[in-house]
Amino acid sequence: MIESDEFVKSLQHMGCNFFTGVPDTILGGIIAYLMEQRLYTPAVREDEAVAMASGAYLAGRIPVVLMQNSGLGNSLNVLASLNLIYRIPCLLIISWRGFQGKDAPEHLVIGQTLPQLLETLKIPYRTLSLETLTEDFSWTARTFMDQRIPVALLLKKGLVKTVQP
Repeated sequence: MIESDEFVKSLQHMGCNFFTGVPDTILGGIIAYLMEQRLYTPAVREDEAVAMASGAYLAGRIPVVLMQNSGLGNSLNVLASLNLIYRIPCLLIISWRGFQGKDAPEHLVIGQTLPQLLETLKIPYRTLSLETLTEDFSWTARTFMDQRIPVALLLKKGLVKTVQP
């Protein structure tokens, strides 16, 4: 398990300097650290977070949007009609709720279809693991800079330390 502060520092090492999103328990430790450092701009909805990240990118920042996978559904229109068309990149850190059918019922449908949903939108993604973390971050930075489109990192429960047991 990686500590939340180390995870954020890895993102900052890639150049990420604008963080927004909607809370989720899997992302709780990351968001708590970002708030403690005064680096987090909370959003009411995921589509709002993607829009703020787009504005941040246009102002010269490297944005990260934190959301659970059901929030991806809320942000599809903004991603498809703004970010993908106009090549406005952002890094999507998506907690993979409902992975392998293990979670509350409301997370299961999106949990089962998350990879296919990203593939349909042509949003490149990686599923983070401790064994491939360094490689995943390198791939993310390279893809973000080369393609200038949203890139997603999928985060399963237990990879990054959270604030809840």
